[in-house]
This record gives sequence, structure tokens and C-alpha cells, in this order.
Amino acid sequence: MVMNTKEIRELDKKFIINTYGERPLALVRGKGTRVWDTEGKEYLDLFSGIGVNLLGYGHPKVLEVIKRQVEKLIHVSNLYYTEPQVKLAKLLSENSFGGKCFFSNSGAEANEAAIKLVRKYAKQKQKDKYEIITARGSFHGRTLVTLSATGQAKYRKGFEPMPVGFKYVPFNDIEAVRKALTDKSCAIMLEPIQGEGGDHIATEEYLISLKKLSEKHGLLLIFDEVQCGLGRTGKLFAYQHAGVEPDIMTLAKPLGGGLPLGAMLAREEVAAAFQPGNHASTFGGNPVACAAGVAVMETILEENLLENAENVGNYLLQRLRELKQRYGFIVDVRGRGLMSGMELSFQGKEIAGECLKRGLLINCTAETFIRFLPPLIVTREEIDEGIEILDTVLKEKKKISQDLQDKTG
Repeated sequence: MVMNTKEIRELDKKFIINTYGERPLALVRGKGTRVWDTEGKEYLDLFSGIGVNLLGYGHPKVLEVIKRQVEKLIHVSNLYYTEPQVKLAKLLSENSFGGKCFFSNSGAEANEAAIKLVRKYAKQKQKDKYEIITARGSFHGRTLVTLSATGQAKYRKGFEPMPVGFKYVPFNDIEAVRKALTDKSCAIMLEPIQGEGGDHIATEEYLISLKKLSEKHGLLLIFDEVQCGLGRTGKLFAYQHAGVEPDIMTLAKPLGGGLPLGAMLAREEVAAAFQPGNHASTFGGNPVACAAGVAVMETILEENLLENAENVGNYLLQRLRELKQRYGFIVDVRGRGLMSGMELSFQGKEIAGECLKRGLLINCTAETFIRFLPPLIVTREEIDEGIEILDTVLKEKKKISQDLQDKTG
């Protein structure tokens, strides 16, 4: 018998470490863009598991591939070759900048691998360089090293002392990067779109300037596309909007079709700095996850999902801008493709919570930014449905604020 939400919550409090706080519901089933809770209530999910469920829930090709692979081989470790792993590496390499892959279980692990690789590369060049310049507002993961790389102090609070070797500069400020350079600098690391930071987009000019700067000073350029990669922005990788290729790129979230899977791609010369024994992951590149990853990549490329992400993404931005015209407390609307949202003049957690009560799953990040990460299969009609719910919540917020203002004179 399926437990109800109350029963699940009680067991959670008793047996699971409280790192996520009180959660509002327990989900048991998903299909397409919809999920259902233990009581049978339906929700429109326009956040897709923090961007993981890129093809929605229960995509038939992904499910079939996973079932087939589970029956053949679940795990053998990286002491042996497996077909799904090399197939996925080939797909990623041939559709990006031609790099070689290292597979992990998450975005944090992929970024950790990238950090280790740039330092190993610098050492092999007989240079005592180890500093990595990252951007304020960035988010690169929850391990100690990736927290050190993250340009938001709130995530590091309470875990000091942090690993050294990171310098933070304002996002989209090339002069700040120049000033931060020292004889210890070995790499620049950033997200082409800062998801957790509030969908701030790196300008084309900024990315081009970073590439020139890195080449001039012998630095490696790392793009963290854990959230913005794999079609979400309307191109397979976000860096392709500016035509600037990195030396290293990290991926995760949607790559495994819902299964834990991350990847680091590096130019061949850079990748060669890792030799046997330098880095490893017991579960990284698991055959089931990689088989799912192949299905995800093939589906994105074969089913015009990049075009849908661009077209429906533009429509989402249009609808959000319409809301901005009606509500003065919407400060800004920004994003690209199906990675968009709006900045409020007040904390937005309550807005996201009220939408949830009405059957819409979205998210609030950076305290004031309401964001959408719909799956690439989303339709205009589903965007309209979500915007209608959000509009109702904003209208109520406006009325409450107006009533309060009237009472206080």
C-alpha cells in the first residue's frame, strides 16, 4: 500500500538528515510535464526537477533504453570498457568542440574534475599556477572545492576554512578579470548563464573577450553548462550562442535522463594531463546512466527539440514580459530559451509556494527571482496554463499590497 504524505513526512523526520527543510508534498508519479502526489493531485511541472527532466517524465525512448540496459548490465566499474559509455562520449564530443570525456555522477563532481585537471595541466607545463577566477553570483556545486569556486558567500558560510585558490570577480566585467590576474592564475571558470544566481546571461562580447584573454595569458577557459547545456537555451550548448569554444566544459543534470550522470569534456591536449590513477569515479559512466544519456542526446538531436526550446522559450519570455507590464513589483524579466524568469522587488518564496498550491511547480532562487526550467517538450498551451496560475497569484499579491497601503494611508 502506498504511504500518504503524512506518513512519508514522519519517516523523513525520523530517518533523513534535514538538509532540505520541510517539503510541501510527496510525489509518486510523472508523465510528460505532469506529476501527481500521494493524494492524487496533479501538478504542471515547469521546473522539471531543477532542469533534470529535460524530456519530461517517462519519455518512451529513455524508458525503453533503460529497461533494455538494466536487463543486460547494470554495473561493472571503470576497470572495464562498456559500449554505452563510449557511445555517449562520441556523441558529446562530435556535437561540441571535439573534446574527450570523463564521466561522473553529478555536476559538482564534473566541476571538481575540471578543477583538478586545470591544476594538473598547469603543473605539467612546469608552472606553479593554481588560482582559478570565477564570477560572483555563480554556483558550481556543494563539495568543499566547488563551494570554494562558487561566487556566493552564503553557501560557504559555516564550512570554513575553505580550500584556497579561487578569486571572485563581477559577472560580465572583463576589466575585473584582467585586474584579478596574477602569476598564479591558471584558469577562468564561469557559467554562460548563471542559473542559481538568477538567469544572468554572459554577453557575447564578454565571452569573446574572455577567450582572447585566456589565450593571451595561457589560461584555460572552463564553461560550467551543468544547468544551461543540452538544448535548454535553444542551442545544444549555451556557449554556441557566442561561438566561443571553451577548453573544458562540464555537464550533468539532464544528461542521464533522470539518472545520476555528469561529464567533463576537455580539449585533447588538456585532457592528456590526466593519466591513469590521477582521477576516478566508481559509479561515473555507469552503463545504465550512459545508455540513458545516449537516448537523451539522440532525442534532442532527432526530434527538433532545439527548435522547440527556442520558439517556446521566446514565447515564455513574451508572456513574462506581459506580466511585467501589469505588475510594478516585477523588476526584470530575463533568460534564454527554456531557462527564464522574473526578478521581484520582494522575496519570491511565497509566490512559488502559492503557485504550488494551485498546481504549478516553479522555483524561487537568489531570494527574489522566480524561474522556469520547463522540459524541452513543453507546449505553448502549457506555458499559457502556467502563466495563468502565476498571474492569479500575482494579482492576489497586488491586491493584498494595495489593501495594506490603503489601510496605512
